[in-house]
Amino acid sequence: MRLVVGLGNPGSEFVGTRHNVGWEALDELAVRLGWIGKQDEYNRLGRSKFDGIALDGSVSIHSGATERLLLLKPTTYMNDSGRSVQSAMAFYQLSPAEVMVILDDLALPSGKIRIRPGGSAGGHNGLKDIEQALGTEQYPRLRIGIDAPPPRISGRDYVLGRFTDDQHRAVEPALERAASAVLTWIEKGIESAMNQFNADSVEQ
Repeated sequence: MRLVVGLGNPGSEFVGTRHNVGWEALDELAVRLGWIGKQDEYNRLGRSKFDGIALDGSVSIHSGATERLLLLKPTTYMNDSGRSVQSAMAFYQLSPAEVMVILDDLALPSGKIRIRPGGSAGGHNGLKDIEQALGTEQYPRLRIGIDAPPPRISGRDYVLGRFTDDQHRAVEPALERAASAVLTWIEKGIESAMNQFNADSVEQ
């Protein structure tokens, strides 16, 4: 069993904001798996569970084997994401290594993704709360770049704003690569996913 968590905020006012790129990556992954159609709405088809919106099913991996997978969008708001993640992990008795968290990152340029097996929250409030809930920093995370905020714009205002046209053109293929990276992690492990996708250059 694997758990993939996309971080974001619930509510129509947050749709399309930089802070919700984790939710968008989960949408892309659900489409890639064939669990929803391109025009379907994950939030409408998913079940309310674990203080979030969940979709689950089986994923085919090497040698024809299958693995159970749960996709989860916490609906607790970003700063309280840990409660949702911990609830799902406890229910399925998952270890931190079996969880992948997808989030936005101010330190990466738009269009870049970065996978790590663990590490600090780096100022991200969603990760901070998850680490507090789990009692560890050692769980996989996939960061999607959203650029640093321009001068005189606070980080909070920036992440709650929407992508520029140029950023959107860079982020769209990054979401596709993020979905591919998660599937590689499930099938081949964190090292293979890091080696393949951390080396990808930013697509212009």
